[in-house]
Amino acid sequence: MRVRVKICGITTPEDALTAAEAGADAIGVVFYKKSPRYVSPQKAREIARVLPPFVDVVGVFVDAPRKEVKEIAKLAGLSALQFHGEEPPGYCTGWNIRVIKAFRAGEGFSPSRLALYKVNGYLLDAYHPELPGGTGQIADWDVVLRAKEYGPVILAGGLSPENVAEAVKKVRPFGVDVSSGVEKAPGVKDPEKVRAFIEAVERASKEAEV
Repeated sequence: MRVRVKICGITTPEDALTAAEAGADAIGVVFYKKSPRYVSPQKAREIARVLPPFVDVVGVFVDAPRKEVKEIAKLAGLSALQFHGEEPPGYCTGWNIRVIKAFRAGEGFSPSRLALYKVNGYLLDAYHPELPGGTGQIADWDVVLRAKEYGPVILAGGLSPENVAEAVKKVRPFGVDVSSGVEKAPGVKDPEKVRAFIEAVERASKEAEV
């Protein structure tokens, strides 16, 4: 199975097009104001409008009020929601749009927690005591492997063009998610790194099928 790719932390239409043209399945826009990759709902709408068909726009939220999420999703034209905070299971249900719940897979994390969340997919990121994501730290791949029994798993945390092939071959996730690993600076993507990352995923996906 081909591993899907999401390029997260997109802040400009130009970077969104670069990701789409390189073969990304989805791009992520961050609505967490403390993030250096934050974009306004209006900017996200501008980004979404330049994308070709079949490239999803995923909105990343951290413990945001439901009303706010609904308003932003409608305004920005989001394809899916990604909850990257401490949102409880009940919060993650009842949406009329696909939902991804993110977890920080650090020491002591039990994949069985995923069973409590009735969502469309699970994103496993590296643990950081202060930041919800985009840290560049590597997730525990063994934990991610065990999480796969609960549904589609997206691997994130510290991925780069240099290590993503190894991650794909070991974990064989539904998808991979990268932000800082393909940047020149926070919120500024490096086109060469974006292309190299996606090419590495595609090669590793084919090799894993052999």
